[in-house]
Amino acid sequence: MIKKILIASAVILVTSAGLASAEALKVDKSLKSYKAVGGVSGNLNSIGSDTLNNLMTMWAEGFRKKYPNVNIQIEGKGSSTAPQALVAGTAQLGPMSREMKNSEIDAFVKKYGYKPTKIAVAIDTIALFVNKDTPLKSLSLQQVDAIFSKNRKRGYPSAITTWGQLGVTGKMAAQPISLYGRNSASGTYGFFKEQALAKGDFKSMVKEQPGSASVVQGITKDKNGIGYSGLGYMTSGVKILALSAKAGQPAYEATYANAITNKYPLSRFLYIYIALDPKKPLPKLTEEFLKFVLSKEGQEIVIKDGFLPLTGQMSAKNLSILK
Repeated sequence: MIKKILIASAVILVTSAGLASAEALKVDKSLKSYKAVGGVSGNLNSIGSDTLNNLMTMWAEGFRKKYPNVNIQIEGKGSSTAPQALVAGTAQLGPMSREMKNSEIDAFVKKYGYKPTKIAVAIDTIALFVNKDTPLKSLSLQQVDAIFSKNRKRGYPSAITTWGQLGVTGKMAAQPISLYGRNSASGTYGFFKEQALAKGDFKSMVKEQPGSASVVQGITKDKNGIGYSGLGYMTSGVKILALSAKAGQPAYEATYANAITNKYPLSRFLYIYIALDPKKPLPKLTEEFLKFVLSKEGQEIVIKDGFLPLTGQMSAKNLSILK
C-alpha cells in the first residue's frame, strides 16, 4: 500500500475526491518538462513486468520521437524476469510491479558488488474484475481471501465457491465462481498474494494467465468469472468491484483519489530497476530515458495508459537517485 507520508503531496493531483476516470487527472504542475540533449543513441533493452509492458512501450515511442537513432526492445513476461535479466546483463531496464525480493537482491549483489537501484515511475491499483453483467458491487478483503485462497488467513469462516455465498440471487446464485489470476512470475501475483490473501496460498482452481489483459479477456467471456489485474486493463466487457478493508466497513472504488488517500486497500508503486554503479555515472541513454519517464511528458503518458502519475515531489526524489 502507498505509504501515508506521500499522501499530502499526492492529493493535489485530484481535482475532486469523487473523480474516477483517468481523463479527470492532470499531472502535477511542478513536474518539469523533458529537454532533449545531444549525443543520445544506441540500444536499450527492457525485460520484466507485464503490467508495465504497455506503459514501457508508450514511453519508448515518446522517447524515440526525440531520439530517432535510439532502438528500444521491450519484453514483458513478469516481474520475476527483471532481476534475472539485470544480473545476466541482457537488459538495462528491469520494470517491476513489486519490490525485489531479498534473494533477488542478493543475486544482484553477488554479480555486481552493489545493490540494484529502484526507481518509482508510476502508481497502480489492483482491481477485482467481474463480468459486466454480474450484479455484485463490492467485497471485503476477507471475502476476497475466502474466494481465492485455500488458507483463509483473514479469518472468513468458510471457503466461498458460489455466487450465492456473496449475496447474488436468482439462477446465478448456485453457479460456481470461476477464478482468474496471474502466474507466479508476475509481480501482480505476488502483490495480491501478500496484500489480499495475507500471504496465503492460492486455490488450485485459479486459472493462471500469462498477462493482465488475458485475465480481463477471460472474465469478459466468462459470466461467472472473477479475477485481479492492474486497473489500467479495464475494458467495456468487465466491471470493477469496490473493496472494503474489513467486513462492515465502507467499500471504496478503485479510483485514483481513493488509492492515494489509502481508502482503497490494494494500491502500489510501479518500478524500474537499474544497475547503477555508485562509482560510475549511469550510461547516458539509460539516464535520459529515465529522465523522460519522470518528466511532465512521461507522467502524462502514465495517465494516458490508465495509471496514476507521480507528483513533482516524488519525481524529484527519484531523479535525485540518478545523480
